[in-house]
Amino acid sequence: MVFPLSRLGLVGVVLCLSLPLHANEADPTLNEQGKYVAQLGDCIACHTAKQGAQMAGGLELSTPMGTIYSSNITPDRDTGIGQYTFEQFDRVMREGVTPAGQNLYPAMPYPSYAKMSEGDMRALFAYLMQGVKAVNKPNLDAEMGFPFNQRWGLALWNFAFLDKQPFVPDPAKDEVLNRGAYLVQGLGHCGSCHTPRGIAFQEKAMSDAGRSGRHYLAGETVEHWRALSLRNLWTVDDTVQLLKTGQNRFATVSGNMADVIHHSTQHFTDADLTAIATYLKSLPPGKDDLPMPTVAHEPAAPPKDLFTSRGGLGYMQFCSDCHRSDGGGVKGLFPQLAGNPGVASNNPTSLLHITLTGWGTAETATHPRVYTMPGFARLTDQEIAEILSFVRSSWGNEGTPISAAQVKKMRGQLNPVTTDSSAFETPRLAELLAAPNADQVVRGMRLHLQTKELLPNNVGNALNCTSCHLNAGTVADGSPFVGVSAFFPSYAPRAGKVVSLEERINGCFRRSMNGKPLPAESADMQAMVAYFDWMKNNTQPEDKVAGRGVGKVDPAIKPDMENGKQVYVRQCAVCHGDNGQGLARADGELVYPPLWGEQSFNIGAGMARLYTAAAFVKRNMPIGFHEKFPLGQGGLSDQEAVDVAAYFSQQPRPDFPDKVKDWPKGGKPVDARY
Repeated sequence: MVFPLSRLGLVGVVLCLSLPLHANEADPTLNEQGKYVAQLGDCIACHTAKQGAQMAGGLELSTPMGTIYSSNITPDRDTGIGQYTFEQFDRVMREGVTPAGQNLYPAMPYPSYAKMSEGDMRALFAYLMQGVKAVNKPNLDAEMGFPFNQRWGLALWNFAFLDKQPFVPDPAKDEVLNRGAYLVQGLGHCGSCHTPRGIAFQEKAMSDAGRSGRHYLAGETVEHWRALSLRNLWTVDDTVQLLKTGQNRFATVSGNMADVIHHSTQHFTDADLTAIATYLKSLPPGKDDLPMPTVAHEPAAPPKDLFTSRGGLGYMQFCSDCHRSDGGGVKGLFPQLAGNPGVASNNPTSLLHITLTGWGTAETATHPRVYTMPGFARLTDQEIAEILSFVRSSWGNEGTPISAAQVKKMRGQLNPVTTDSSAFETPRLAELLAAPNADQVVRGMRLHLQTKELLPNNVGNALNCTSCHLNAGTVADGSPFVGVSAFFPSYAPRAGKVVSLEERINGCFRRSMNGKPLPAESADMQAMVAYFDWMKNNTQPEDKVAGRGVGKVDPAIKPDMENGKQVYVRQCAVCHGDNGQGLARADGELVYPPLWGEQSFNIGAGMARLYTAAAFVKRNMPIGFHEKFPLGQGGLSDQEAVDVAAYFSQQPRPDFPDKVKDWPKGGKPVDARY
């Protein structure tokens, strides 16, 4: 589709489309154009309820005046638009007035759609009438209090604010800029979310022209999300990448924008994406939001207060597994926080919203798998304020601190729901600073979190304790350390004797980390023990600790190795590599650990046992898969967990020379590797 159309071409289109559009035979070319126009206008996102039929309406839209439900725009003759003429449809789209004379609320962006060309309008009508399946679904009434339920007032609103004139190209601008302006101001209706609203809920500007044009796309808060300023947005290539894939080197979309990318912008032609990005880049910068960066942040050194502040420790516990200690995120999976405009924005609404309710990536052809972040509403207002203040002031970010009062206010507005019924009490690493031996227990925690880095002479592979004991041993069913030291000394069937906690820790060094034991009396071993003791709290040897271990999987389930390989390819390879080598950054630093090979655990490790590995996978892998606190972890079926555990546990890995000494009194498990 070329824009702008010549006068002769437009006349031709109008003449061709003047035939009745209720004909049984659809024009496939026109339908295809109309489908593309519907994508440009993002009709599906607003007119499709969650798990509802496409275009059948019913999506709840919150506004400052009340709740509106999108309408059925399928060609159903009773509940949809099946009896509309083109002229009636055109009036709805340009003026917000239905055939019955009812005024629509301007949450329907008809002031933007008024800029559409007649050719695009007719193509859209043809597609909705002939290319969309009719669905009989009655529309829902808006829930508005007085005086907003008096729709006659909307006629006055239209008189004051509606400009029905279609888009007119600016002769001073080239074809690309004019096309971009047409799409942004019209079909894309970007201003509906990104332009500040006036006292009558009108957009303060419908374009960048004139004195009011400085307000256009300058940023606004909508449905408890901050729609950032789009003026002078990044580079053209960066904006194109975001609109096409949902992420770029600076940010990842969130909230309603993920639906916009999924249903709309990923389907745009490259020429249209470039036109949009070129137009946005041409707008002078706004004033209310921080300038968009044009140079991506390089990997930064961890902040100096990472392990000495409550915010830093909270970040390391709940955020760093995905967003990393340097705030760099994981490319293609989890967004970076360093230099992210949504993180450091002067208005932290979106950051608070995401933290309390969660987040998911946009589903696109480039990134078909959706990665999630669970909501952290389980944390107190003060904890969230500490973590977000740390994030907004680290790695070069220059955001202002977040207060507990701000979190409390947003929590009250969103009323986030948590579904975790576990009795497991998640320890807070931030509380380590209050311990009488704070330096020692923080060191012990770091030895579990950064084992390879801090103890290179004792770790013989690429693993850390936290590779199996998630979030430094604070995750339920992720081999947590809660209460563990209360059960030592204890009898170990594998050793055939009573072992101390120090001996048990050294067993992990020799097996899981294929390395060398620490001297029991060393300061580092004692720091690790001190950390376990801090986790013990009031646990007694006879107590049962909720969430301890990794749970169990029925050993009667027989593994299917071929299915295990397929599960690995679909769910695991993105983090652990096609050949189990782990995921590394360009500089070689490992992000996620190897599952087999010389840099993984040896055959003497507990994770080399089929059903132990399966239980761990069942409850803890993959991460970012759904909304389970705190890593979105788990989600495979028991059979899938057994299958994939059989696949990776049987892969080549280092031998364990002392295996002949194991289970001296019998009782060797059936799934042992030797």
